[in-house]
Amino acid sequence: MAEITDDDSDPFDAIVDAPFDAALSERYLVYALSTITARSLPDLRDGLKPVHRRLLWAMRQLKLDPASAYKKSARVVGDVIGKYHPHGDSSVYDAMVRLAQDFSLRYPLVQGQGNFGNIDGDNAAAYRYTEARLTKTAIQLMAGLDEGTVEFHPTYNGEEEEPEIFPGLFPNLLANGATGIAVGMATSIPSHNVAEVIDASLMLIDNPHAEHADIMKVFKGPDFATGGLVVDSPEAISTAYETGKGSFRMRGRFSTGRTGDTWEETGIERLGGGQWQLVISEIPYMLPKGKLIEQVAQLIADRKLPILEDVRDESDEQVRIVFVPKSRKIDPELLKESLYRLTDLESRFTLNLNVLDAGRTPGVLGIRLLLQEWIKSQIDILVRRTQHRLDKIASRLELVEGYIIAYLNLDRIIEIIRTEDEPKPIMMAEFNLTDRQAEAILNMRLRSLRKLEEMELRQEREDLLKEQDELNKLLESPARQRTRLKRDLTNLRKDYAEDTALGRRRTTIAQAEPTVEFSLDAMIEKEPLTVILSAKGWIRAARGHVPLDSDFKFKEGDGPAFAFHAQTTDKLLIALDNGRFYTLGGDKLPGARGFGEPIRTMLDIDASAQIVAVIPHRPKMQLLLASSAGKGFAAVSDELLAETRKGRAVVTTKPGVRLEVVREIPEEHDHVAVVGENRKLVVFSLEELPVLAKGQGVMLQRYRDGGLADATTLKLEDGLSWAMGGDTGRTRTEKDMMMWKVARGAAGRMPPQGFPRDNKF
Repeated sequence: MAEITDDDSDPFDAIVDAPFDAALSERYLVYALSTITARSLPDLRDGLKPVHRRLLWAMRQLKLDPASAYKKSARVVGDVIGKYHPHGDSSVYDAMVRLAQDFSLRYPLVQGQGNFGNIDGDNAAAYRYTEARLTKTAIQLMAGLDEGTVEFHPTYNGEEEEPEIFPGLFPNLLANGATGIAVGMATSIPSHNVAEVIDASLMLIDNPHAEHADIMKVFKGPDFATGGLVVDSPEAISTAYETGKGSFRMRGRFSTGRTGDTWEETGIERLGGGQWQLVISEIPYMLPKGKLIEQVAQLIADRKLPILEDVRDESDEQVRIVFVPKSRKIDPELLKESLYRLTDLESRFTLNLNVLDAGRTPGVLGIRLLLQEWIKSQIDILVRRTQHRLDKIASRLELVEGYIIAYLNLDRIIEIIRTEDEPKPIMMAEFNLTDRQAEAILNMRLRSLRKLEEMELRQEREDLLKEQDELNKLLESPARQRTRLKRDLTNLRKDYAEDTALGRRRTTIAQAEPTVEFSLDAMIEKEPLTVILSAKGWIRAARGHVPLDSDFKFKEGDGPAFAFHAQTTDKLLIALDNGRFYTLGGDKLPGARGFGEPIRTMLDIDASAQIVAVIPHRPKMQLLLASSAGKGFAAVSDELLAETRKGRAVVTTKPGVRLEVVREIPEEHDHVAVVGENRKLVVFSLEELPVLAKGQGVMLQRYRDGGLADATTLKLEDGLSWAMGGDTGRTRTEKDMMMWKVARGAAGRMPPQGFPRDNKF
């Protein structure tokens, strides 16, 4: 057998024996940190994620400034994924498209040519069809990259370099906002008005101890690309920015357009003959216009918004959505409130100021701390730029000093160059020149020897020394640095002032008026119905109040179970023997043509449960609920209404126990009568029956064997009545019920002679 060498070693020897949970957590932590710091969260200093930074950097390298010609988006995407960002081309192009959409970014960083999508929600054309270049805002964000302001690091393959951040003064983090989901954390920052961000920054530069309340006087809140309204209270907005977490209630703008500097806020467009229509000119941020119109059209089709006749999209470059009411008598405020409640015309934007600070550490910051950190980073960039310029001045001064020495000793310099084989060391020794100075003199052109050049060099030295002195003072004085930053910010603000098209605030911050109190049910047209529910659970509703003894048709093998009169505005309470209650709107019942529809397709009903009762709901109506175990209670119908298809658990039933009785309690009734399967009867005061929202209830009647057969309520002085059997239709009444009147929970005694043999009231 051959001897085993190192080359023939078993590969399984390299396997490390480690606990699986420890290995998994260690590797997942690495992935989580990578996602947080290098993908999903924006940097506080320039407000960009790596993919956006690399996109803009690649476009800068391609010299796609606002004055240059456009280049194909495919060229940009190719450079980005080939040199800087080794990920999918579609994700990079999607990021680029968003940077170009004026309805996604408050201040677009890319200027697109071609189809870059629209506010309807349509996608952009493929990158081979579109072209792009940088905007002025992007140039401002990248200003200073060549001035030693930021560190550069190698790209993923080590062939190129890319900046860690962009040093520009444009406050991109708050101006354009950001959203992202990392591992265990997320960020959600709305866009803001640049002029307000700069004003708040200037306040903090002047007074680093300014209170949050003072900042909020100039920093109003979100300013979304699509305009609209933020209708939260000033206190709620202020609290959200103080903590760095919260949410904003956004609404579309009902308006017929801008008149001067004001909006015609009512949105009511008057037509002839007293007719009117509502117009929306702005929609909430991130809501595709097409989706909103689909929502409204579906509401009309489902008759959930009967006060609205039609919706039309008349948009061109400006949003214009028209809502036509059913009648001119409808209250416009009611229609507005209905649209806010039933559609995404009112939605929420979450605020989560979770960003990476200068140390690449994620954290949720309040607006005051965030601005202070940004100001600190801009001061640092200013210092680095100043130091870089000082180094350049020192380098240039060294050469200028050498040139001046050469001019003062021009004949001797020429003689040395003409006569010496190695003139450089001789020049350095004789005139005390540095290596760079000697090299520069040797490389001078003959045309530079004119006399005028000496005067220009002396002036240049004077200017450089003056600039050097100013920069040294700036470097040594924090107060001068703050003053310089204020001056630069004030100059930047001019491009985004309130009177410019780009700088004008688009979103109105205004607390909403108290909402119009109304019920959506009130908008349903009231019509009489006859509801028929079969034994096998098929439900339908005939228009009008049809006689309940009519010959209703049923499927073969099926038959009648419940039939009663109701209205389209009624809510039907459907009780099952497992103790759950469900709710169906009378307006949502299928018509009486055919056999209707299975009720189980409308509600999530347990297949083994049986329907015990179907009762039209009336406000504050009380119901008697009793189980087969002899327990029960009274319930107010308002608390039995269910909001969802899953219903509401009301009566708690144990295995083998079912809900047996669901009966309305008339207001004049004062006693409860209960009969058991053992044919014993008890009558007790209604006051002994508790009113509960849910539970098992209390013992109504005790049994040695068997259970409850039926229960009802009565007025004691009127006695108890029951039908006599047969076709006579007569009833019998037992006036004196004192023999059976006992305390609740008694066993009872045999009922009056002639009581029905089925033990049912």
